[in-house]
Amino acid sequence: DDFVFATNETHTVREFCEVAFGHVDLDWKEFVKHDPRYERPAEVDILIGNAAKAKKILGWEAKTRFNELVRLMVDADMALLERKTVREHLGDQP
Repeated sequence: DDFVFATNETHTVREFCEVAFGHVDLDWKEFVKHDPRYERPAEVDILIGNAAKAKKILGWEAKTRFNELVRLMVDADMALLERKTVREHLGDQP
């Protein structure tokens, strides 16, 4: 079986950028460029994952909200970057 794990919420890329960059005190507008060629077609009104099957069969439901999830993702990337920087400083030693 395939399952969808989702929050039943919808968010924009702009919202994601605002939370992610804001978490590290940066202005997303200084780093993100918009190219209309990559916009979704106008006929796509709203995209929301439906996790009803996961809840019914697995008893799973989302507990982590959007803002918290984005901050967790940024923290994980920052930790990876820090480890990479340390490895480079030490000459790629494990």
